[in-house]
Amino acid sequence: MSAYTNLYEAPGPRGIARNRMLTAAVALGLLAVAYVVYVRFDAKDQWAADKWLPLLRGDVWATFILPGLAGTLSAAVAGVVLAGLFGIVFATARLSEHRWIRVPAAVVVEFFRAVPLLLLIFFAFFGSYVLIGVNISAFAAVVFGLTLYNGSVIAEIIRAGVLSLPKGQREAAYAVGMRKGQVMRLVLLPQALKAMLPALVSQFIVLLKDSALGLIVGYDELVDRGLNGIAANFSNVIPAAILIAAIFIVINMALDRLAHRLGAANQR
Repeated sequence: MSAYTNLYEAPGPRGIARNRMLTAAVALGLLAVAYVVYVRFDAKDQWAADKWLPLLRGDVWATFILPGLAGTLSAAVAGVVLAGLFGIVFATARLSEHRWIRVPAAVVVEFFRAVPLLLLIFFAFFGSYVLIGVNISAFAAVVFGLTLYNGSVIAEIIRAGVLSLPKGQREAAYAVGMRKGQVMRLVLLPQALKAMLPALVSQFIVLLKDSALGLIVGYDELVDRGLNGIAANFSNVIPAAILIAAIFIVINMALDRLAHRLGAANQR
């Protein structure tokens, strides 16, 4: 039985036949679109060997792609760690029984969820001198934006995970003499984090892709290196963009696979 039968009824013979026909129609439509794209690119010589051969050169990878990938992964790892800490702290604060803690935490979370990430990065980079008299680095500005925006989303994911737990968990912990902080730290948060791992990994995938917005402040990451480095030297914007997209797809597919494995492990 499918793991998703609790979400909808399994289709009957007619439903299966209809779904297969729709799948075939969509597949044909996508093939038609792919053919049109191929023909249009071919008319503009985007498949010419001189545009793709530079992407196979070791010096191009060593100069542009690998350093850009290192920049992307550095910002993503820093963002994941800090956003995770931010999410745990503010999820706990939002679950507090004290209004003077719960309300300010809710304001912070909702504010940074509402502000576009691009504006957070832009404000951190250009507004830091006005606020503190220091120009922060592009890396710090990108991590700042990734932390606040994704941390706010993670806080809501964790809070939802805690609220989804049976009330008996909390009551049983109080019954054995645990304090409020111990109940949250030792009983509720570990279970919520385990249950929400697939959703958290999915948000980390979003964070990784969002690191490309560092391009706006000149952060040395994969998209910046590819479009402003490779394309500028070899006049091959489309091939460079396709390569960059392929690298992101491979990384995100690996993370998505991890999320599915975590979800399957939690269901056992």
